[in-house]
Amino acid sequence: MDDVLFANTRAVLLDVDGTLVDTNYLHTLAWSRALRRAGEWAPMNAIHRLIGMGADQLLPRLIGRFDEQIADSRPQLYAELADEAAPFPGAHQLVATLKNRRIAVVLATSSPQRELDRAMAILDIGELVDCVTTADDVQRSKPDPQIFEVARQRIGADPDDTVVIGDSIWDIEAATSAGLRCIALESGGFSRAELAQASAVFRDVAQLYDHLAGRLSESSASAPAQRQA
Repeated sequence: MDDVLFANTRAVLLDVDGTLVDTNYLHTLAWSRALRRAGEWAPMNAIHRLIGMGADQLLPRLIGRFDEQIADSRPQLYAELADEAAPFPGAHQLVATLKNRRIAVVLATSSPQRELDRAMAILDIGELVDCVTTADDVQRSKPDPQIFEVARQRIGADPDDTVVIGDSIWDIEAATSAGLRCIALESGGFSRAELAQASAVFRDVAQLYDHLAGRLSESSASAPAQRQA
């Protein structure tokens, strides 16, 4: 299939939470518990809107400051919920298809390495991934472009040859700041209208995989499920 979205693409930078694994609401709950443990509070909807950011970005927007105690307690609280994480249907197949097309696959996430390792295990993609970039590798998380910039540099791809796949407005903002195209998925909880600045919008990774595998009819591929840049 001659796919304009992936034409001349050398590398794909994949977000993980909300994109490949169904964890955004688990992260929301973990942050809520971390805040309440420290005597702070924010509504769940406000927390969810910021999932995709690291603590350096999320906490100042929620409570007006970075709080090391809250940031340090969140990973353990998330670990207590992590067994409920599940891969999105089509996630493994998408990564495998990209790899089969000789496109480098890079995981670029605001989560720490330990949480990424767990996600990679449930996705069974360890042998398909060329490299990763996590919160441990950068000073600033999304929507700062640093995670995507480091990921692209590690694979040695030019911006014109690189595509980001993510689920949040923060992925789009970071990709745009890094000079990269972004394909957005609604599976993280952001609406199609909110994701409209992406090169294309799909319902979820399964629909994107169907598109890449040529399973969507011409009418489906040009319908609102996808918005070409």
